[in-house]
Amino acid sequence: LPFMIVTYFLVKLDNPKKFFSNPAFFKQNRIGIGGEVFQIVKFRSMRIHDPNKHSKYASEKDDRITTLGKFIRKTRLDELPQVWNVLNGDMSFVGPRPEWDELGRDYEKKINMYKLRYAVKPGLTGWAQVMYPYGASLDDAKKKLEYDIYYIKYQNIAMDIIILFKTVKVVLFGKGM
Repeated sequence: LPFMIVTYFLVKLDNPKKFFSNPAFFKQNRIGIGGEVFQIVKFRSMRIHDPNKHSKYASEKDDRITTLGKFIRKTRLDELPQVWNVLNGDMSFVGPRPEWDELGRDYEKKINMYKLRYAVKPGLTGWAQVMYPYGASLDDAKKKLEYDIYYIKYQNIAMDIIILFKTVKVVLFGKGM
């Protein structure tokens, strides 16, 4: 909670002249268990932009990402509001990350067995997130799917604990990919 409060105000202060109108949160539809769509909330890490004029993928040097956005993405602080999705039952703490519905539906057509990801609840963190860098292409999505299928096949409490510890390391030491 303290990290969320501080992050909220830092995002709002990213544009001090528009503190009251500057949105701190970003909402997006994601695909969950059984292929059902739900909405996540994240701390905003990008400038407000027209999504039709930009790539669906954000690169590391993407000029839409704010200075603070680079930090909160690297430390995964932008993901904290999704704890609400866990409490609401849309997500779990560990599982395949829920994909943006627009990309996910495209991947379903282009990547064999992509829908297997929907066999379990998506998570705040997952095996693919701690084992593979940030994905920004169809090839990356294929590779992450391999990690997701591995997790689905071998998931157990010990694996979840390992993933949680690796996630803490990413958050505390800024080793985000």
